[in-house]
Amino acid sequence: MKISIIGSGYVGLVTGACFADLGHDVLCVDNNEEKIAKLKQGIVPFYEPGLQEMVKANFHEGRLKFSGSVQEGTKHGQVIFIAVGTPPKETGEADLSSIERVSKEIAETMDSYRVIVEKSTVPVQTGEWVEKTIARYVKPGVEFDVASNPEFLAEGTAIHDFMHPDRVVIGVSSDRAAGMLVKLYEPLNAPLLLTDIKSAELIKHSANAFLALKISFINAVAHICELSGADVERVAKGIGLDDRIGMKFLRPGIGFGGSCFPKDVSAYICISQQLGYDFKLLKEVEEINRFARQNVITKLKNVLGEDLKGKTVTLWGLAFKPNTDDIRSAPSLDIIKILKEEKAVIRAYDPVAMDNARMLEPDVIYCQDAYEAAEGADAIILVTEWQEFRYLDLPRIKAKVRRPIVIDGRNLFDPFRLRSLGFTYLGVGKKESASEEKQEASCAK
Repeated sequence: MKISIIGSGYVGLVTGACFADLGHDVLCVDNNEEKIAKLKQGIVPFYEPGLQEMVKANFHEGRLKFSGSVQEGTKHGQVIFIAVGTPPKETGEADLSSIERVSKEIAETMDSYRVIVEKSTVPVQTGEWVEKTIARYVKPGVEFDVASNPEFLAEGTAIHDFMHPDRVVIGVSSDRAAGMLVKLYEPLNAPLLLTDIKSAELIKHSANAFLALKISFINAVAHICELSGADVERVAKGIGLDDRIGMKFLRPGIGFGGSCFPKDVSAYICISQQLGYDFKLLKEVEEINRFARQNVITKLKNVLGEDLKGKTVTLWGLAFKPNTDDIRSAPSLDIIKILKEEKAVIRAYDPVAMDNARMLEPDVIYCQDAYEAAEGADAIILVTEWQEFRYLDLPRIKAKVRRPIVIDGRNLFDPFRLRSLGFTYLGVGKKESASEEKQEASCAK
């Protein structure tokens, strides 16, 4: 089938490359000429494991093409996915201006039936608005359908998520559109939910909001564990073994970030307000997320003192999660902002996200590896749980730092091991006493 993807960012490019890999004829469109030029050279402008190889292979096989023209995309695709950005406004609501612009361009170019599919995360009732926009500008007599097909791709595992989905959600208002989209996804042999457009739109926001709620819940529990002397990892396991709850997203840390959860929670709050409901639960999710980031600085001051001026603080990890270079709404940015206000010296290392971070925070000292970043540190904050940090030579780290202090924002390290090497270790929701850990370890034998 001929498919066009309007918007070749993270969602659009992954979707296009995967559909091409399934054998479809795909044209990816973007208004960024530099990006299109790079993609034609096989260069993916962001980091996602396996994506560059998939793009190159399908481009050379002729199944994946690139263009800067929405008009060309409209003429090419029987099914046209809109995957442009919906960034948050200052109010928190989603900015739909790019979707409006693209919908108008598609309408003005269409000369025969097309299915126009919302792939971007949009507020409920956007489908109605897109349909009205297209109807206003389309040539008389040209038929079309609007559909919603939300994406559930996690950065770092996006190709696997597309090819092996938990479910495929398709919101449609006609059998004709349903038939085309079902056929499109048929090779994946995945559970398929056919529903109305509004329900499909709400499924995506609700799913992301619930996962963000789950993260904030365990972060709140982690703080209770710190205050009471309990161990959050044991509490989380005891909760997660209940099959009604499950273990996923019950890992405490320094808060969620990225391009989806913060934006979608804020947008969902705004949607609810516009519909006449004050979604106080999600407001608390945002507040807990802010507290999780601020609490890192509180812990830092507890070990270094209130005055951080001139203190050297090392950040291990900058991306909002491992296996991506995405720093949008990353906890690292909030931590850097506070440390700069406190006049601390900031050294940082991330395997792939430093170029993106450098554009926003040029005053940070960016280092070649974790060892260089640790030189002269008064404290190290583990921000992103990259696997390479798990296997560091800790005695070598200790020899490089000014003070052997580690604040483990993701509970990546073994507290007993670090303390036995002479480090001061502070985790999230973990016991602060080495003697308690040693006693529990001996009891467990």
